[in-house]
Amino acid sequence: MEVVTGVEAQVEELYRKHRPGLVRLAFLLTGSAHVAEELVQEAFLSLQPRFGQVREPVAYIRQIVANGARQHHRRVAVERRHAPRPPGPALAPEIDETWEALWRLPERHRAALVLRFYEDLTVREVAAALGCRLGTAKSLIHRGTKALKEVLRDDA
Repeated sequence: MEVVTGVEAQVEELYRKHRPGLVRLAFLLTGSAHVAEELVQEAFLSLQPRFGQVREPVAYIRQIVANGARQHHRRVAVERRHAPRPPGPALAPEIDETWEALWRLPERHRAALVLRFYEDLTVREVAAALGCRLGTAKSLIHRGTKALKEVLRDDA
């Protein structure tokens, strides 16, 4: 019988509670359910040895997931430009159009918008998750919103 330490139990509790939301976040940032699962698993594995040193474990894991998504996009940039986007869930037409438009934005703009409006993070938390300055996060959100409006207007 395996004995679970206090840290392992705490990480396991965080995993059970926050995994679904983090997988959704990772999916929205990468477009791949498989990659999303892997990023979240790696984030929790990375947390465990540092658990006692991390003040806000959920924010720490969220940042690891966002960084992992960026690294994923760097590794597969050429493939991603030429590969078809995976189908999303069947949604109401107006919501589906918004998701389609969101996928056409640059990756950094999409990530900023997803973190800000889907995850409902503050601008400061978006900056932390993306590993950029507060002003850069504000700019990404502003430019992403403007670009999304233009894409939606062009489609109409």
